[in-house]
Amino acid sequence: MSFGTMDVYLNEIENNLQSILYNKEEDQENETWKMYMERKNIVLEFLHSDLSLHLLKRHHKRIELLKKCSYYIEILPKHLALGDQNHLMLPTTMFQLVDPWRFQRMKKLGTVQTKIQLLLLTDLLEQLEQGREELVHFLETYDMVTFLARWDLVKQKLSNLSELMDNFLAMLVPGRLYVKHRLVSDVGATKIPHIRLVLSTKMPVMFDRKESVAHEDWVSLKWFITSQQSQPEQYELRFKLLEPQTQQERIQCGIMPVTSNMCEIRNLLSDRSYRFTVKRAETYTLVYEQWRDTITLETKPYPDEGMESTMCEP
Repeated sequence: MSFGTMDVYLNEIENNLQSILYNKEEDQENETWKMYMERKNIVLEFLHSDLSLHLLKRHHKRIELLKKCSYYIEILPKHLALGDQNHLMLPTTMFQLVDPWRFQRMKKLGTVQTKIQLLLLTDLLEQLEQGREELVHFLETYDMVTFLARWDLVKQKLSNLSELMDNFLAMLVPGRLYVKHRLVSDVGATKIPHIRLVLSTKMPVMFDRKESVAHEDWVSLKWFITSQQSQPEQYELRFKLLEPQTQQERIQCGIMPVTSNMCEIRNLLSDRSYRFTVKRAETYTLVYEQWRDTITLETKPYPDEGMESTMCEP
């Protein structure tokens, strides 16, 4: 083989080797890019499903609703599930067996547990919102190399947020009240029933803004509950004249017990503003209720007498 032929042969080998190396590098880059896109899509899927803005807004509204709810202690047999309507048929002797002093202690415990639960829900939601912002920041600022290099950090963040969401969802529904002491006193030969305490909620009471109207010297008020209630309830309605101008006008206020979801209040002053507040009447088992819905209505002025006479002319 001549030297010229040898040079051509060696050049061909070198070119082939470079082509092989280039193809390998290209394949590696393709694999790296594929891995990057797969992992990026995992984060995107998590943001669009488990941690979407729409879902977080729904949870925020749910917490605001829970803050307006009324919370009660329910005494249930251990075999009965929360929400089972059969417990309404339990004999009244169930409460008679409960030690009143210990029950008051349990009510205080229920109040504390409810407040803590609402605070924890708010805190967990803030952590979820912050975690979402961090994941979005990762996607927007990390290039491919940085994203893959910090994938373990991102993966741990996904795991932590998933666990946070599970804890958040579990706390949305009030559950068992944790009791450290016996609630039922010794009753001699009477068999002590197996009972448990749970926290239950009732949806908030809200004025019907369309149906609540004011007339010259009276108002018609109507309110509703955001969910259907099978049992009748009692309410407490308050009213007060705003900006009274005389000592006599200061007595334009009061508290009224109401057994339905509507009420009329008469003998009011015309062309004046009144504030009305409604809430559930307190019961023996109530442990926490902060919400009071309020509406302000202005009574209408009486028609001018001159105008009335003009309207009456044929």
